[in-house]
Amino acid sequence: MHRLVLLRHGQSEWNLENRFTGWTDVDLTEQGIQEAHQASQLLQREGFLFDRVFTSVLKRAIRTAWIVMDDTDQMWLPVERHWRLNERHYGALQGLNKAETARKFGEEQVKLWRRSFDVRPPALTRNDPRWPGHDRRYASLSPDEIPLTESLKDVLERFLPLWHSAIAPRIQQGERIIIVAHGNSLRALVTYLDHLSKEEVMVLNIPTGIPLVYDLDDDLRPLGSRYLGDPEAVRQAMEAVAKQIDVDAGA
Repeated sequence: MHRLVLLRHGQSEWNLENRFTGWTDVDLTEQGIQEAHQASQLLQREGFLFDRVFTSVLKRAIRTAWIVMDDTDQMWLPVERHWRLNERHYGALQGLNKAETARKFGEEQVKLWRRSFDVRPPALTRNDPRWPGHDRRYASLSPDEIPLTESLKDVLERFLPLWHSAIAPRIQQGERIIIVAHGNSLRALVTYLDHLSKEEVMVLNIPTGIPLVYDLDDDLRPLGSRYLGDPEAVRQAMEAVAKQIDVDAGA
């Protein structure tokens, strides 16, 4: 049996401000930092040790990974940062307030943009300052690799090459892996591992700062999964994510 740990970064500044974040490189809030420490405590309590860390190139995920590595005395671990683990790119919605966007476009449309599997938000243009092609961390990518907007399906399609080439082989070789990433990049992986339908994806919520543990067979098929910590606290955290989405859409 193999084990994989997924961790969504702690609360970010734009989570707090209720804005679409995407590839915008905002940092953690004080609450987000505390959530990362709490995640570390949950991992320590069950004796988790790792051989490698995968994370995105966005600081809210990187900082969460640093905190976990520091708290668990594993700062020496090799870390692989990759743009394929970035959050979903929200296109022209990036930076906008979610509640105001719902009032402008209608709650059903915004819910589709946010939660569906294959509906993309309005796209940016390449001359928009929000387009990641202006950021030197993506200088090695071709323009076609840098999104103007993304659906969850797009996130999954950009995630899977990294999964198949770098992550899955290491898990099968026996490495203990933690992926510290984002709500939608992790939703994409969970969709893939659990073979979720489009309807199941709509209600899939991953809370910040709570480790999600997968037990996998030799072919990396899930044998089971669970969140660490008190089940009631996990339930409340997942409901809070779902409730926030409903509040935004109905505002």
